[in-house]
Amino acid sequence: MTDIEQLEASILDDIHAAGDETALEGVRVATLGKQGSVSALLKTLGAMSPDERRTRGAAINALKDRVSLAIADRKAVLKAAALDARLARETVDISLPVRSGPLAEGRIHPVSQVIDEITAIFTDMGFAVAEGPDIETDHYNFTALNFPPDHPAREMHDTFFLKPKEDGSRLLLRTHTSPVQVRTMEAQKPPIRIIAPGRTYRCDSDATHTPMFHQVEGLVIDETTHFGHLKWVLEEFLKAFFEVDEVKTRFRPSFFPFTEPSMEVDVGCKRSGSETRIGEGDDWLEILGCGMVHPNVIRSAGLDPDVYQGFAFGMGIDRIAMLKYGMPDLRAFFDADARWLKHYGFRPLDLPSLYGGLTG
Repeated sequence: MTDIEQLEASILDDIHAAGDETALEGVRVATLGKQGSVSALLKTLGAMSPDERRTRGAAINALKDRVSLAIADRKAVLKAAALDARLARETVDISLPVRSGPLAEGRIHPVSQVIDEITAIFTDMGFAVAEGPDIETDHYNFTALNFPPDHPAREMHDTFFLKPKEDGSRLLLRTHTSPVQVRTMEAQKPPIRIIAPGRTYRCDSDATHTPMFHQVEGLVIDETTHFGHLKWVLEEFLKAFFEVDEVKTRFRPSFFPFTEPSMEVDVGCKRSGSETRIGEGDDWLEILGCGMVHPNVIRSAGLDPDVYQGFAFGMGIDRIAMLKYGMPDLRAFFDADARWLKHYGFRPLDLPSLYGGLTG
């Protein structure tokens, strides 16, 4: 066996013994690198005669080609083996259940859902939705709604006042959504039929009161509206909202500065333990306040009360949500507890409508 054959056999053994690409690269450098064994043979050609160089050079170059090919073949084998090992190590168990997407996991807050339900009902009756600022002036929150200065009725609203201005006036967080009534009457001519859902603020906190809560205000202003229209609107709303065929209502005299006459509305219900069912039984539950708009309020908005009249009503959105969906504590509405929201919340695409059903 010639020296070239012996060298080739040794190199091939080293190539086949290489267990990974790093080891194989070491063999390549040791044989074909500048200081490698094959390169060393090529350097001996300079001292040979032309005939020996021709014969010897061809043999060494043939060895170099065979070694290069053997290294390339071994590299392909090692690369495939490394890929198989990685695939085996990084496999995903496709038998695991697929995680639910955001449409399945996400929930609409009950307050948002109930606002959508209320809007669906009243827009079907021809009402538009109006909005107003959360930070109000004393004029729109009290004076324009027939609250005289220093009147005891102002004490009924535990108001959050902002710091006084240089002239002594103070802005405040609105205590009800009634200011939207005045702003709407100032901005458009009758006939007016609007609801105004939104946030309101009062200094109060317990199981049934929070410093920030939600109300919806309703207003109708035209030349012919009377109390019978108010009664029909409220009864139709209660039937649609609680999804019952009939409701009993009871109107009790009350006092609100911005309506005259003013009424508290009770709805017929049945109480069984902690459950209250609307449209059944012989009990009564107070649910909202209403009345005919006071002439002073109409006048303060720039309209003639001898020409225009109308009615207004208001209710707590959080409270009727608790009543309809059996939620015992109002404070949980604002705790941001994902478990509570998953239990009481609504699926994102379950949009309320009078045709498909408010609650799906």
